[in-house]
Amino acid sequence: MIYVHWIFIVLYVAVIVGIMLTVLMDNRQPAKTIAWVLVLLFVPVVGIVLYVFFGQNTRKMKLISGRSLDQLSKRSMLEFVEQRNLRMPEYFSSLVRLFTNQSLSLPFKDNAVEFYTDGYQFFPALLQAIKDATNHIHLDTYIIADDPLGRLVSDALIAKAREGVEVRLIYDDVGCWRVPERFFDRMRQAGVKVRSFMPVRFPAFTSKVNYRNHRKVCVIDGTQGFIGGMNIALRYVKGLHGGTLPWRDTHMRLRGSVVYALQRAFLVDWYFVDRTLINDHRYYPPMPWHISNDSLAQVVTSSPIAQWPDIMQGYVRILLEAKRYVYMETPYFLPTEPVMFAMRTAALAGVDVRLLIPRRSDAWLIQLASMSYVTETLEAGVKVRLYEKGFNHSKLLVADDQISTCGSTNIDFRSFENNFEANVFFYDRQTALRIKDIYMRDEDCSINFSEARELHHRPYMHRFVESLLRLLSPLL
Repeated sequence: MIYVHWIFIVLYVAVIVGIMLTVLMDNRQPAKTIAWVLVLLFVPVVGIVLYVFFGQNTRKMKLISGRSLDQLSKRSMLEFVEQRNLRMPEYFSSLVRLFTNQSLSLPFKDNAVEFYTDGYQFFPALLQAIKDATNHIHLDTYIIADDPLGRLVSDALIAKAREGVEVRLIYDDVGCWRVPERFFDRMRQAGVKVRSFMPVRFPAFTSKVNYRNHRKVCVIDGTQGFIGGMNIALRYVKGLHGGTLPWRDTHMRLRGSVVYALQRAFLVDWYFVDRTLINDHRYYPPMPWHISNDSLAQVVTSSPIAQWPDIMQGYVRILLEAKRYVYMETPYFLPTEPVMFAMRTAALAGVDVRLLIPRRSDAWLIQLASMSYVTETLEAGVKVRLYEKGFNHSKLLVADDQISTCGSTNIDFRSFENNFEANVFFYDRQTALRIKDIYMRDEDCSINFSEARELHHRPYMHRFVESLLRLLSPLL
């Protein structure tokens, strides 16, 4: 019995060494590899548990076959081929080709977009669109809360299902951990097809808890769609902490050909959760809207199982190719090294790079970890602004009055590498100017980083903790 503890120690060391070798052979970014090695070395036992739940690499997993993806894309590709007089300005062509070649994110012209900058604007529009649906409703959301607003939306979905409209709902299992199962069972019993994304049930699927569907997509009858940063929860109307911290976000309604791409994104997710191929032509109907313009748009999705981090690469390319300015908003700022490099390079080259983040966050640990990155960008000449009129959850970027994007993607490791995300990239001056106007209005409600004395003049121990947390930023 005297040797039992040595046997345990040897087994523990063998497990730790085995996991370290696995992390090393995954060929991840060095910062992420080092972060996991540090966790495994200095957080005994807990480090192994964290790795089981959050560390295993799913990028090499094949959750959808190439043949199935081709079938899901067939109709949207046909619509792309049928687009007449599709002009591809040279200024945008390299970025458009990047997304097209990597993930079949096709460009579509003849589009109209409506922006919503708070829940009071977005949710009435969403409920009206659901009410007007006649064929199908496809809703993909990270969170649908069991609160008055969530119940209002679920009631609307139930009413349409009882009318004979096809209703499909995907919710993220981890995002909705606090939502009781009876909330979803009520919709199922009424005929709504409800599926959870990558359900986490111990001990099965524990490694997937770190890879979540963060997309917010809704398609109505295949002719209009919604996408952006808003989940379905009362806090988007009343704010955090009982209304003491108003919530600011950006969401969009899309009409026109790009809705075909939004539909494809949802149906690929539906195949993930239901293993049902849906590619009937009625899900890609002729557009009833008489829209004729040169507004080019691409719906770009990214995920931990994709070969390349599409949205992150798009951000990097925009930053490196910008000539005059790049304005960005994000609620969480833990940038990957490629994005950090691109921001520094653009700012040092004289491009007006601005970053707008919340002064007060809903996640204090992430806010603390982000401060060292903020300091580094400031040293390179990036202008950092702090939004003061509540919590800014908006995720957008605009550059040179030409290119803009908005969606669910934060500027952090989790969005760029771990989450399933969706953004729309727009290639036209009018849309860029509208997103720029949204940014400038938010900037009017913000202050320079240097004006926040508690952040600008942080004590040494505070900065020391920030630097320690930065080592763990790939895991946050």
